[in-house]
Amino acid sequence: MLVLSVTAVPLSPRAASAIANGTDAAVGEYRFSVLLTMTGLPVATGGTRDSWCSGALIAPTWVITAGHCFRDTDGQRVSRTVAKVTTAVVGRADLSSRDGQQAEVISAVQADGADVALAELSRPITGVTPIQLSTQPPAPGDVLRLTGYGLTSDVDSSEPATRLQTGQFTVDRVGDSLIETSGHAPRADTSPCPHDSGGPYFTQKPDGTPVLAAVVSSGPPCPHTGPDLSARVDNLAGWIADTMASPPGRFGGTRVQLIAAGLAAAVLVATGLAMRRRHRGVHERARH
Repeated sequence: MLVLSVTAVPLSPRAASAIANGTDAAVGEYRFSVLLTMTGLPVATGGTRDSWCSGALIAPTWVITAGHCFRDTDGQRVSRTVAKVTTAVVGRADLSSRDGQQAEVISAVQADGADVALAELSRPITGVTPIQLSTQPPAPGDVLRLTGYGLTSDVDSSEPATRLQTGQFTVDRVGDSLIETSGHAPRADTSPCPHDSGGPYFTQKPDGTPVLAAVVSSGPPCPHTGPDLSARVDNLAGWIADTMASPPGRFGGTRVQLIAAGLAAAVLVATGLAMRRRHRGVHERARH
């Protein structure tokens, strides 16, 4: 078994496109799939740009995606939103429709040692069943399905995705944090492209229930035969559960909000006392 290290993943991989030589997802299929749109990303030379990634809904207010989808102008992954506005569109196969739901991303949290991030939404997504997380790694020879938004080739990156794409992939090798997958169907050169970053690789139980195995991380220009790298999620299950239960900076959910409210109240009280003293001083000086 090849042991793959996360250091093999570029710090600033090419932005994630939709699946090359895949097929259109039918309306209503894979509704846990998420399009993350970043509007107003700062660039090192000044100004802004827009971009997007793929992801999957794993809880009503949480999306899993690639860690490099949240990075600063130096290409370093960061635990925060970077764009002026980051929007999650959930459950919409045809992007020209009004199907599915939309929410703003309000925070991002990076996993340690893996190209994975969790994005928190401003409101719960209802009516869409989140994808389950796998508790064990895939095995070489397993066939995974991938969904993603974006372009279908590295050749022309001028047009955004209009439709959710899907394809099947064979697991070639499994490492400590990454897996290698190659195109299986509909073609051997079915492959993820830029803006598929964070897209979910998943298996399906006999009853059709999807189970998330990995998310798109990096790979060569598309379309291509041969492997791409994706980040395992089974070994992040504990971190994912802990993060969703108590996001960093929250100190157990509402504690930070209570502390902030207390500080605000204290400031108001101090300001009020200062104004009263000042007002009293004015009157005292007037009497003299």
